[in-house]
Amino acid sequence: MSKVTVVGAGNVGATCANVLAVKEVASEVSLIDIKEGLAEGKAMDIMQTASLLGFNTMVRGITNDYSKTANSDVVIITSGLPRKPGMTREELIGVNAGIVKSVATNVLKYSPDAILIIVSNPMDTMAYLALHSLGLPRNRVIGMGGALDSARFKYFIAQALQCNSNDVEGFVIGGHGDTTMIPLVSYLTYKGVPVSDLLSQEEIDNVVKQTMVGGATLTSLLGTSAWMAPGAAAAEVAAAVIHNRKKMIPCSASLEGEYGMHDITIGVPCIIGKNGIEKIVEFKLSADETARLQASEEAVRKTTAVLHELGAL
Repeated sequence: MSKVTVVGAGNVGATCANVLAVKEVASEVSLIDIKEGLAEGKAMDIMQTASLLGFNTMVRGITNDYSKTANSDVVIITSGLPRKPGMTREELIGVNAGIVKSVATNVLKYSPDAILIIVSNPMDTMAYLALHSLGLPRNRVIGMGGALDSARFKYFIAQALQCNSNDVEGFVIGGHGDTTMIPLVSYLTYKGVPVSDLLSQEEIDNVVKQTMVGGATLTSLLGTSAWMAPGAAAAEVAAAVIHNRKKMIPCSASLEGEYGMHDITIGVPCIIGKNGIEKIVEFKLSADETARLQASEEAVRKTTAVLHELGAL
C-alpha cells in the first residue's frame, strides 16, 4: 500500500491527482484544499473515470483536515497564490511562504517520514523554506521545476526535429524561471546522437529561447498559467519515489558543495528513488553553461534572501 497526498485542488493539484490515479502510481491519493467541497468534487470527478479508464487507485477529497492525510509516503505541495497586479515580489514571497510553511508543518504532523515535493512558486525559494524551516534532511525536499522545464525542452526539440519527444534526451538546470533556467545544449541528444549534428546553431538557439519562455507562452495563450504539464511533472517525480525508480530527473535540490555551491536550493540533475534525492549528479558543463549557472545562482540567492528579510526563517 502506498499513499500520496496532493495539497491544493486547483488546476495543477487536480491534474496531478488525476495523473497519479490514471497511472496507478499509488494505491491511494488524498487531495486536500481549504475551499469547502472543492477537493471532494474533483476527487469524485476523477473517480468517476475509473471504470472508463481502468485504474484502481482510490482518490479521496478532503477539506482542510490533515489527519486524513496520515501515513502519506509522498506529499506534493501545490498551494499558494499567483502574483497579482500591483503585488511586489516580496509580498508574493511573504504570502506563499506562510502558506507553504503552514501546509508542510500540518502534513508532517501526520506523515513525519514523508518526502515533500514542492510545486508552489517561487519554487526554488519555497523548497529552501520548507527544508530549512522544518529541519528536514535535504534528501526529503524536492523542487519539481527542472522536471517540467526539461519536458518542455524535449517538446520543443522534438518539434524542431519532427520526431517523438520520448526519443529525445535533454536536461534543464538552474533556477525555475524564465531568465534563470539553463537548457543544457551540450547534453542534448536524439536517440544517442548529439542534436548539434542534426540542427543548425540558429535552430538550437531558437529551441532554447522557446524553452525559457515556455511558461509565459502558455500563459499568453491560455490567459492563466499552465497546469497539464506541471501536474504531470509533479506526478512523475512522485512516481520515481514511490516505485524507487532511481531515475535521473532535474530537480531543485539543496546543495552542499556540488557545482561549487552551498546553502542554496536550485535545479540540478538528481537520482530520485524511495529516499527522495538519493544522489546529485554533477555534469561537466561548458564555459558558457558554467557562467549561466553562476548567474542563475545569484538570482536565486536574491529571491531566497527575501525569506530572511521577512523573518520567515
